Amino acid sequence: MLRALLAAAALSAGTPALAAGGHAPMPYRFEPDTGNLASVQRGARNFMNYCAGCHSMRHLRYSRLGADLGIPEELLAKHLMFTSDKPGDPILSAMPAEPSATWFGATPPDLSVETRMRGPNWVYNYLMTFYLDDKRPLGTNNLILPGASMPHVLGALQGWQVLETSHADEAQGDGHGAHAGPTFKRVSEGTLGEKEFEKFVADTVNFMVYAAEPGRADRISVGMKVMLFLLVFTALAWLLKREYWKDVH
Repeated sequence: MLRALLAAAALSAGTPALAAGGHAPMPYRFEPDTGNLASVQRGARNFMNYCAGCHSMRHLRYSRLGADLGIPEELLAKHLMFTSDKPGDPILSAMPAEPSATWFGATPPDLSVETRMRGPNWVYNYLMTFYLDDKRPLGTNNLILPGASMPHVLGALQGWQVLETSHADEAQGDGHGAHAGPTFKRVSEGTLGEKEFEKFVADTVNFMVYAAEPGRADRISVGMKVMLFLLVFTALAWLLKREYWKDVH
């Protein structure tokens, strides 16, 4: 039901914002942490609840998601899949492609590789920087993608903010939440506190980073084992060489 409600709410959204480019200064710095399994699991939940009504991840199957994230099939079916989905199915939106192109002017983009195309920092900043703008049809705008026609679907969680300044502030820290540039003033509270919302968005982007390259963790693991083998082999080869040549000099 939630999926249908999300799809219906998006009918007035216009072309999805993530389909277009943007070059605005980014007030936040974000470094993904896909090694944090709990974060990626929470991000999968967030994506399915708030994004999958309009956006697909057609290059990722539920079964692969469950295997990689350590989610048993029964929990996968209960919490992340919808009634008609099967474990072997790719993650597809309920939004019909051809009508949505008419409704929006373009079909909502598949988000399988969004973080690889734009970068995790862009996606994080995009989700963090919706603000009230009474000049826009839906009453909100986006700092990273001005004129974005996608509504602020996370507004109830974040609360509502206005764009306050556009001067550059000195960046602080490392990771999500460090400000550098335009700032915002919260005018109404959401169901999540500021830090809780930052964590929510970070989890969501971590999942999207995982989804863009599901095999990355396996490749890193294999790569580390290969490097360890080569180091041990090199040491053994050096010892063998020294043993063979010790009487030559």
